[in-house]
Amino acid sequence: MQKRRVLITGSIAYDILLGYEGSFADAIDSKSLQSLSLSFFSPRYTRHHGGTAANIAWNLRLLGGDPLLVGTVGSDGGTYKALLAERGIDVTFVEEQKQHVTATAIIGTDQNECQITFFHPGADAVGSWPELSDERDDVAYGIVSPRDTRQMTSGMLWCEQQKIPVFFDPGQQIIAFSDDELLRLTKMSAGVIVNDYEWGLLKDALKVNEETILGLTSLVIVTHGEKGVTLYEKKGFKALPSCSPDQVVNPTGAGDAFRGGFLFGLSHGWDAETACKLGAAMGSKVVEQEGTLLDRLDREEIWMRAERAYGSPLPK
Repeated sequence: MQKRRVLITGSIAYDILLGYEGSFADAIDSKSLQSLSLSFFSPRYTRHHGGTAANIAWNLRLLGGDPLLVGTVGSDGGTYKALLAERGIDVTFVEEQKQHVTATAIIGTDQNECQITFFHPGADAVGSWPELSDERDDVAYGIVSPRDTRQMTSGMLWCEQQKIPVFFDPGQQIIAFSDDELLRLTKMSAGVIVNDYEWGLLKDALKVNEETILGLTSLVIVTHGEKGVTLYEKKGFKALPSCSPDQVVNPTGAGDAFRGGFLFGLSHGWDAETACKLGAAMGSKVVEQEGTLLDRLDREEIWMRAERAYGSPLPK
């Protein structure tokens, strides 16, 4: 029987989403960066459940996948943990630290879909890596997404020791690792998933390009938002166009939805390119709403959306 469980670690957080109707770039004077002091008026405010690991696990579960979630919540996270469990996500290894608050992300988005984020780690900064040896035989893949860097390293090490193919998803934490740490974690991975901006930072830190990085890991996936996805594999690279949404309300969470779809495909034996197509379709769905967690999902509609975008059906 094929193993299909996916170990997912990263942040479990509350998201405060703010909208700015202008351009962040237009407001920043490059000649005055040493005395930068800005305020952006936000007529839009919403508060949602979020966090990289919770978002990925939620989307994977909506597709019918089997996520094993590892993370930490605080004194205000009990209801969130219960919500995840209610949706069929295994929260056995979601730790509660009652003396701290749950992590919080404050995300501002401008009219060009550029974002500025502040992240308070809360309870995650004092979390610990659990004993997972009894779970190992059921896990097909792992993904280590942004959270406290100590726990990201622990997750990568555990997967390497257990010989579980794991994807390194450094995200906004990429600047918190030293160059040597990024090199070490990249070498441990079955692949790296980053967005366009993070890809530039990673290449500079590792002193690699699109070809030489494949000497460190066998797969690199770079997401470009509305411009699609690029896969770098040893057999060559593939640029996939975007899967267009019906509308864009807020881009927050699209990358995590992509990862949920991608991991669903891999855990069902799909190749990386096909799995990326499902990931792109999931990302295009999430941006059509405010907040990162879809209440429900019509999987047939997602399959049709991917077929329209890429010209061929996904596996059933």
